[in-house]
Amino acid sequence: MNRTPAPPAHPLPHCTIVPPHILDRLAEQGHEAARRSLALDAAHRANRLLAAPARPPAHRLTRTIADARHTETLPGRTVRREGGAPVADGSVDRAYDGLGATFALYEQVYGRESIDGAWLPLDATVHYGDHYDNAFWNGSRMVFGDGDGEIFTDFTSCLDVIGHELTHGVTQYTAGLDYQDQSGALNESLSDVFGSLVKQYALGQSSAEADWLIGAGLLAPGINGVALRSMKAPGTAYDDERLGKDPQPAHMDDYVQTASDAGGVHINSGIPNHAFYLVADALGGHAWERAGQVWYDTLTGGTLSPAADFTAFARATVAAARARWADDAVTDTVVAAWSQVGISTT
Repeated sequence: MNRTPAPPAHPLPHCTIVPPHILDRLAEQGHEAARRSLALDAAHRANRLLAAPARPPAHRLTRTIADARHTETLPGRTVRREGGAPVADGSVDRAYDGLGATFALYEQVYGRESIDGAWLPLDATVHYGDHYDNAFWNGSRMVFGDGDGEIFTDFTSCLDVIGHELTHGVTQYTAGLDYQDQSGALNESLSDVFGSLVKQYALGQSSAEADWLIGAGLLAPGINGVALRSMKAPGTAYDDERLGKDPQPAHMDDYVQTASDAGGVHINSGIPNHAFYLVADALGGHAWERAGQVWYDTLTGGTLSPAADFTAFARATVAAARARWADDAVTDTVVAAWSQVGISTT
């Protein structure tokens, strides 16, 4: 059967859901699981992969879940395939369902055939490492740690985390945003945006009903926080003696200049995150319909440079809104939201 080949993938950095500044702080306090997780993350960055299907696409949703059995060997032993019944392992079944929910948003709302737009099989590995405090997309599969139980719980527990990491794959196959400074913060923000939309779509939530949190439920009991990040109120997700205080800004006046974390990609993503929230909140209804469509059109429209900064991205969203809707109200809402976070689109 002839089919249109997938677009080429861009080189993918090692993108984890837990920012390095959190693990660095925990490691400095002697938290052994954080220290081991940082070491694994460093090794992954040195051996990043490009996405490539392990098998021919089936032109339908195809999921495979493997179990690493607490080793650091990928992919692990396959324990559930597409169409298979649930198994006696919550991590396996949550990963399976999360891959499906992410596929559903992209296919049913935006007409995208899997992560690469060409039916890429969706694979995941659970129970990776010894109390590994992270989850990541390595260019070809999702990988989940179990968390240490003291700071973080099982990383399959949050649907938005799964949507976030798989969206790094979408960015990999589309805009290929450089993982550095503002383009890197946009890369992270887009994953937060669509990670949140995956959860909202699965739950049937309106913009007003959504919590706009990334990783809600991921922090273990006793941690003073609600999530890793808040799109509605960046900088308020946690304030804990062990984790420190959420450093995300919501406005360009508070942009963080730093050499760590590739120029603060997990920190400054709070600014475009908040812009998206403001658009979705102002438009109301289901955020995936209008706000999400503008962001998706921008990500996949082919107009973004890999080195796009916040201003270039903001202007591209205005152009995308104008191209899709004759009603100026959507475009005006997008312009106003960027202005509220200190970014001019004119």
